[in-house]
Amino acid sequence: MAFDALTVRDRPVADSALAQLFTEARTRNGWSDRPVPEALLRRLYDLTKFGPTAVNNTPARFVFVTSPEAKARLAPLMSEGNRAKTLQAPVNVIIGMDLDFPDALPKLFPHAPGARDWFADEAARRESAFRNSSLQGGYFLIAARALGLDVGPMSGFDPVGVKAEFFPNSAVEPNFIVNLGYGTDENLFPRSPRLSFEEAAEIL
Repeated sequence: MAFDALTVRDRPVADSALAQLFTEARTRNGWSDRPVPEALLRRLYDLTKFGPTAVNNTPARFVFVTSPEAKARLAPLMSEGNRAKTLQAPVNVIIGMDLDFPDALPKLFPHAPGARDWFADEAARRESAFRNSSLQGGYFLIAARALGLDVGPMSGFDPVGVKAEFFPNSAVEPNFIVNLGYGTDENLFPRSPRLSFEEAAEIL
């Protein structure tokens, strides 16, 4: 197919968009006090939810921590190196994985009525919840950058404590946590090297 016959969907986005999403984007450790309105958080989720997952199982669950009271519950559960920036960021997002995601499959994957039974094995269910909630977390980071927000994903926290504090009496477990808002250059490290194509990939 000739390039000029491609649909808009098939055309690459502008280099400026690629820079915003990838090449010029940075993981932020410092944050301005500029607020992130609830409407923008809702729009962020509404973009994230369209990222593909296995059989549309969408196991990720999101807790947006914005109030001083909620931050006071989260901060003691963060590792020492993550605590200050978690308190400084306007929003902290706990991305969880719902181990009961098969219960929603009749709604989410209606053309396969038996899909719920595909995950009867606990180990397979947990693996799928982890893999696909991690995928959704990646979509979340890119969607946030696309909306002009900065992100700082973190894995340094007490998962048992976060589970007890934010997901009690449920089948949701924390996967990772993201600081969200409008970043500053405070404590911004030089960009770390990346592996070349030849070091990380092959074409067979």
